[in-house]
Amino acid sequence: MKTWIAAAAGMMLSAGGALAQAWDMPTPYGDATFHTQNIAQFADDLREATDGALDITVHSAGSLFPHAEIKNAVRSRQVPIGEFLLSRLSNEDAAYGLDTQPFLATSYEQAQKLWEAQKPVITELLAEEGLMPLFSVPWPAQGLYTNGEIAGVDGLGGLRFRAYNASLEEFAQIVGAAPVQVEAPDIPQAFSTGQVEAMITSPSTGANSSAWDFVSHFSPINAWLPKNIVVVNQRVFDGLDEATQAAVMDAAAAAEQRGWEMSATEAEEKTAVLAENGVEVYAPSDALMAELLDVGTQMLETWEDAASDQAKSILTGYQSN
Repeated sequence: MKTWIAAAAGMMLSAGGALAQAWDMPTPYGDATFHTQNIAQFADDLREATDGALDITVHSAGSLFPHAEIKNAVRSRQVPIGEFLLSRLSNEDAAYGLDTQPFLATSYEQAQKLWEAQKPVITELLAEEGLMPLFSVPWPAQGLYTNGEIAGVDGLGGLRFRAYNASLEEFAQIVGAAPVQVEAPDIPQAFSTGQVEAMITSPSTGANSSAWDFVSHFSPINAWLPKNIVVVNQRVFDGLDEATQAAVMDAAAAAEQRGWEMSATEAEEKTAVLAENGVEVYAPSDALMAELLDVGTQMLETWEDAASDQAKSILTGYQSN
């Protein structure tokens, strides 16, 4: 399958913009996820805008490439386009993970300001790898899923804690939990087998994973709003004719605006779904939030100590707005 895709990509490059393009697009999340639905609409918009000259087939839930391989698959032109969680790249440069620093940006307004500061740097970093960002959409603010109400961070000590990036691994270690890397589609099985016992994730992921089958409580601590990003291989994009390039950028701009709106709606709807299915949704106590904010402050100090000048410029720009 992957060999065939690489060959098809080569044919596409040699053809340039003269022939109809058929693009395969890997995404890491399932069809029920609003990110995937937004991308499906993006593909439909492009198909219509180009009269079928650019036809994107979306391969969801890691069915074409595992999440961890999607960026490099686009970079190597095994596929022209793909989606991944931006903060997965935080080990490459701290700039990629700033949106998962706990309690730095906890609302959609703050997340938008952070993305405005982050985007120029992210664009420059990705360009060095032959990639171009098309659009980015946040998940709803992350909440805490546990069995039983958590009154303080000591209640997380000793728990096997789901992590999906370096920031969550660090968070788990600070509060005395044991981080375990688990992708979203594998969450139910991870809980059922005891691989994990608690997690911080969005209402979307919780509801799509039927969290009521394995946890009893959810607290909307609004820890951060991590973003997914859609990137295209720059050489492939440059091979398109000008009209098709313009169509891609127009569809991407529409997808970003639509995605942010979908995310805000999703936050309310999926929190309600959790409650309707028996999960107790409770406001975090002042004591818990104070302790969590302390963890966030500690993590940001650690981040600053290791961050590149480019990454620090994002933080400066965000905090000055």
